[in-house]
Amino acid sequence: MNGILCMNKPQEFTSFDVIGKLRGILRIRRLGHTGTLDPMATGVLPVLVGTAAKACDIMPDQDKTYRAKVRFGLCTDTLDIWGAVTGEYPDMHVTRAQLEAVLPQFLGEIGQLPPMYSAVSVGGKRLYELARQGIEAERPVRRVQIYSIELHEFDEAAQTAELTVSCGKGTYIRTLLSDMGQALGGDAVMTGLCRTKASGFSLGQCYTFEEVAEAVQNGTVEKLLIPTDRLFAAYPQLRLNEAQTRMYRSGVKLDLNRIHNIRREQEAYTVYGADGAFIGTARADFEKQELRVGKNFTEG
Repeated sequence: MNGILCMNKPQEFTSFDVIGKLRGILRIRRLGHTGTLDPMATGVLPVLVGTAAKACDIMPDQDKTYRAKVRFGLCTDTLDIWGAVTGEYPDMHVTRAQLEAVLPQFLGEIGQLPPMYSAVSVGGKRLYELARQGIEAERPVRRVQIYSIELHEFDEAAQTAELTVSCGKGTYIRTLLSDMGQALGGDAVMTGLCRTKASGFSLGQCYTFEEVAEAVQNGTVEKLLIPTDRLFAAYPQLRLNEAQTRMYRSGVKLDLNRIHNIRREQEAYTVYGADGAFIGTARADFEKQELRVGKNFTEG
């Protein structure tokens, strides 16, 4: 079994919990995931099965979309409703107009301070490990990309809202919502989070543990897998002849002048063998006029 199995992660499961449970269901050890989700978050978690696990660190599309719920006038040590309350702002009263007015300042490339309760490493230790010891560590502000923020629901009486956020790799939605609250004169906590899209895959493509277990029992689980090359859908495709296919599989650099569909200024490609089957990725070296093997997904 090789490919992508999109899971709808349930609440109170870590991403590693999902991998552990799937190993038991699928009876396969080689599994990886494409991006950590907080335990209390739900939604899209693409799991890389078999040789697809090689793609963990080379996926070109690492953008995400989230549906987030927020409550204004409160702050916690985890920046979400499940943490210990560290402050309240009874005089804070946000209107829809005020919230809509601050949203544009969080678009584009912005700076974020990673929350203490996160998996970011500082000095060789995870921040959440230090937080549990009561240690507040210095951590560098990181640059993240916010593509869009859409306000769907707003309840002025309850001081709650629901938004959709499309963002790049490494964005903390908890931090984003807290920063919005601070921009509005107080603070805010996340009360719910569902990832609706990740690495090009949507919630509609995801399965539950029960559905996967049933497919295993019926012998149809491989039908749930999305082909590995979908991870690289943005790359142009190269089709090799039989001799080139053998050379590529052996790690031999190929002559760019003998390969069809090489595009000037385009370095990354997906590679297909003479039989049309996906075999891996490659990078064009225009200075040396060579096609170098990137990652071969047909190996064990």
